[in-house]
Amino acid sequence: MTPWPRPRRDDDDPAPIVELKRGASAGPRSPGTQHFDPPLRAAALATSARLTPGRGVPLARHLSVLAECRPPTAPRVWTDVEALIAASCYAARARRDALSGGADIVRDNFDGVRLLRPAQLSPAARSQLYAAVGEYCSAAGRPQMGARFGAEALLFADTPSLRYRALSVMALARALNGEVHLAETTVDEASTLFRENGWDEAEAAYAEMLARGTIAVVRMDVAGLRSVAARLRSTHGDDAYAVFSADAFEVGASMFTQDFGTALAAARNLLLSGRRRSSHRMLRYLVVSVMSDLMIAHGDHLGALDLLRPYESPEGHGACFAMQRSAALLALGREQELLAGTDECVSADLDHCLRTLVPVLARRAIALLRTGNERGARESMRTALLLVARNGMSAAPFSMLPRTETAALVGDALRSHPELADTLAPVLRKLELVTAGVERVASPVALTPRERELAVLLRSRRTTTEIALARGVSVNTIKSQLRSVYRKLEVTTRVEAARRLDEIDG
Repeated sequence: MTPWPRPRRDDDDPAPIVELKRGASAGPRSPGTQHFDPPLRAAALATSARLTPGRGVPLARHLSVLAECRPPTAPRVWTDVEALIAASCYAARARRDALSGGADIVRDNFDGVRLLRPAQLSPAARSQLYAAVGEYCSAAGRPQMGARFGAEALLFADTPSLRYRALSVMALARALNGEVHLAETTVDEASTLFRENGWDEAEAAYAEMLARGTIAVVRMDVAGLRSVAARLRSTHGDDAYAVFSADAFEVGASMFTQDFGTALAAARNLLLSGRRRSSHRMLRYLVVSVMSDLMIAHGDHLGALDLLRPYESPEGHGACFAMQRSAALLALGREQELLAGTDECVSADLDHCLRTLVPVLARRAIALLRTGNERGARESMRTALLLVARNGMSAAPFSMLPRTETAALVGDALRSHPELADTLAPVLRKLELVTAGVERVASPVALTPRERELAVLLRSRRTTTEIALARGVSVNTIKSQLRSVYRKLEVTTRVEAARRLDEIDG
């Protein structure tokens, strides 16, 4: 997933300049690397030597052509050459956003993180292969698998440069998965290793920078986002992929400072211009997510749904568009649609990304509360808060949620788990900033006829029990209807509801 500067002049660059023909690997797939002609093999091996710092950076032309190649598949026995060629293909696909193969091109060679065929690999070649596959998995939206491959790469990393590469891959995967505490520790270790070895800044792993940027997004760290954006431009300023990423982080910074106009304009520019063709999937999806949040903040809920309609979540939900849609659905009062749309996300069968699961749980909590499932709502919010506390997340998962209902559910969860209060104190301080001050649902005039009849009785002196008797229904039914009326009137008590109705009718 790493973009690099343009190659230096040929007479300055010790890497071989290989004459390549596009489509060299086209046609039916053959076992191993037999379908790689000699120039392509040479380019792949030259690239593999430069995936770690200390030997320069991969040539852009090699990455471009290797990104068109399917990695070697099922050799009789994995050798170092086979592994290094495969590593170059996986890395090139990640760095040039050639992700159409999805997870299938990983499953072609691996069962989990285990090779399907026998292997006679040196530790270095094995580490290179695992790191490249981890990089590809994160680029494709499977950070959970990216972290597993990164850990395997670290296990076999027997040199500082291999260790730095493995740590960078792990840090990015953990950050994308929302494991912020682990990601911070890992990326700090990678940065220390890079400094201690005195490598050229141009060889700093793009994955390391993206890890820091993703941590800053999850932490709502404006200074961190701007610092990463500046470093990307300084280190990889002549690479379109890196510059897009830098601008995407700047969009996030503008949103977190509530400079919504600037953020929305910049997001539109990134998504609608030709620049999106030289960008990475996860960064594009970040911009789409920010843009939908901004549209919701401006009250354009249907517009946000239109924006999100073409997008499907990648396997593993490293970007979860069901989660993104749920904020707009809540604002429109379409709770049942929200719950149906996110049922898969909370299924035990789905290995869901933690970073995107937490907002799913928070939004489902509001929907469950509104539909009368108070126990389910409390459990969903409690789980969300436990994950936030355990992984070091911020208040970002609660962005655009209705403030009153969110605060009530969070307060209830903290009463059940008072030990979380200190850990979550920074999150709680930001809740008012990120949640919506108005319950953005149907307007008061959208009360149903039955709710209108109930609203009239709200102004009387009758108790809830007396209202239930008068209407011939149970007290629980009246309470459920009252919750719906309160929500639509944007109030929390009967007195406030009566006052609001007087204002509307007046």
